[in-house]
Amino acid sequence: MNDKDIPQHKSIVRVRSLRRHNRRDDPDDDEVEYNQPLSSAEDEEILDPYTIKRRESIKNSVFDIYVKVMLLGDSGVGKTCMLMRFRDGLFLSGNFISTVGVDFRTKVVEVDETKVKLQIWDTAGQERFRSVTHAYYRDAHALLLLYDVTNKNSFDNIRAWLGEIREYAQDDVVIMLLGNKADCGSDRAVRREEGERLAREYNVTFMETSAKSGQNVELAFHAIAKELKYRQNGHKDSHRFNVHDYVREQSQHPAQHQCPPCSY
Repeated sequence: MNDKDIPQHKSIVRVRSLRRHNRRDDPDDDEVEYNQPLSSAEDEEILDPYTIKRRESIKNSVFDIYVKVMLLGDSGVGKTCMLMRFRDGLFLSGNFISTVGVDFRTKVVEVDETKVKLQIWDTAGQERFRSVTHAYYRDAHALLLLYDVTNKNSFDNIRAWLGEIREYAQDDVVIMLLGNKADCGSDRAVRREEGERLAREYNVTFMETSAKSGQNVELAFHAIAKELKYRQNGHKDSHRFNVHDYVREQSQHPAQHQCPPCSY
């Protein structure tokens, strides 16, 4: 099926749509056997890293909806750690290495029996790279804007980031504000209430996260996927999905949304 054969939903923004796939057409999926079973009851042996990587690649090649998500925020707020925690279940402890330019990873999540492929872009937070990252805003479906709860400056700069989003991103882009490093309680410089107040002011979804512990990392990405999946369905759902209410409800059950334990 080609994209032109797929009916377009009026709920999607004027010049773009969430792409729906039933075939493999991504460059990074070349040489992958599409739609083959990932494992069987007989495959209980210890797998080598190559096999694990290949099976993960096969898994990521099968999806229904494809969306682009960007991680934004000042340098050092934990964007790369957030991506690695969600994508690979890893926490990058040790020395801080700043992202140069942009990079991305992909992961397929299942939302109400729909496979949503997230292409997640990690961006540099330094001022000198802003002109580069601005070019990627336009076709993003969702933006996760991070600040560091132990760094007041990173929080104070959120308004500037939101101003850039308003200037360069699509009008209907999904925005989520994340107060990261919430596990660092003794070093906290930004109260949760301050983040909540700012999110209400700009009418965006808010939660605190920790790439180290995994707190709310899965929830953040799954909430984004669920919202974008609803938009793809248009008015087929009998009740409108509200990402704010979903996050508020799911946050009351934190144990269900923790990432896997750290792997070192």
